[in-house]
Amino acid sequence: MKSILVTGGAGFIGSNFVLHMLEKYPDYKIVNLDKLTYAANTAYLAAVEGNPRYRLVKGDILDAGLLDEIFTGENIVGVLHFAAESHVDNSISGPVVFIETNVKGTLTLLEAARKHWLDAPFKPKPGKEQCRFLHVSTDEVYGSLGETGFFREDTSYAPNSPYSASKAGSDFLARAWHHTYGLNTVITNCSNNYGPHQHDEKLIPTIIRKALAGEKIPIYGDGKNVRDWLFVRDHCAGIDLAFHTGKAGETYNIGGRNERNNLQIVATITGLLQDIAPPSARGLKVAHYKDLITFVADRPGHDRRYAIDATKIETQLGWKAAENFESGIKKTVEWYLEKHR
Repeated sequence: MKSILVTGGAGFIGSNFVLHMLEKYPDYKIVNLDKLTYAANTAYLAAVEGNPRYRLVKGDILDAGLLDEIFTGENIVGVLHFAAESHVDNSISGPVVFIETNVKGTLTLLEAARKHWLDAPFKPKPGKEQCRFLHVSTDEVYGSLGETGFFREDTSYAPNSPYSASKAGSDFLARAWHHTYGLNTVITNCSNNYGPHQHDEKLIPTIIRKALAGEKIPIYGDGKNVRDWLFVRDHCAGIDLAFHTGKAGETYNIGGRNERNNLQIVATITGLLQDIAPPSARGLKVAHYKDLITFVADRPGHDRRYAIDATKIETQLGWKAAENFESGIKKTVEWYLEKHR
């Protein structure tokens, strides 16, 4: 049995990944280290609470002593690092915690891995030769695109928010620990995720939640900011591949090739809701959910367009998204309908 440490495994992407790994790999034990902040929800992992191959540890990645206990007691041979503060609006109003968690937390975790896996730079401890640290990051580190072009793994970093700056810092640490100490690190940068378990503060859950409550649906600025949308389970499959078959020291961009602006997103969701759960059936006075759309002041540093070129992971590792936006958003809307029924 191999013990893998997943940080932030009670969050949106992390909880989907924990379920994916436990289902796919019967020889893995998953140790989930999560601070259980507002963004976590252990209910998403209720199905595996009694699984002997799953352990939840409530704790902070900044706690070096706790990390020592976990690495030693569980004989950790792999780390998949999801834990991060991630909401851009929160990073604007309170940036300090983003630096603490995303930068200092990643540093503490990298140092724990180095201590337990390496005797010296580029000299693994006996039996630790295959240990790997995968750092999960975002396309926001690359900044903003114009109307054309794509983010590639060799695109220069240009973060524009405290959140993306903190993630850029953690990416650089993961890279440096590979090149300086020989730690077996891999970095993945993903486009905007959506799907089950996402926190209500994010765009797609907000649209669904507000619509079902008959409340105004807020859209920043002119609504024409473009993102590449990636279904969360497709992202988990890509992380799985990068962890098992990616090359040490490499970065892999994971994107869904589903560019949509926010106006298109809200139109698609309100149209689906209109068909599946019309306002009249929920006792709402509004005739159509689209009538709830309202435009609000844009947020500072709001990047105009993100789009990922996923060619590297597709060609080198054989990854391919199973969901297009139409299929993925339908599954997502149905999941949130069940949640908010």
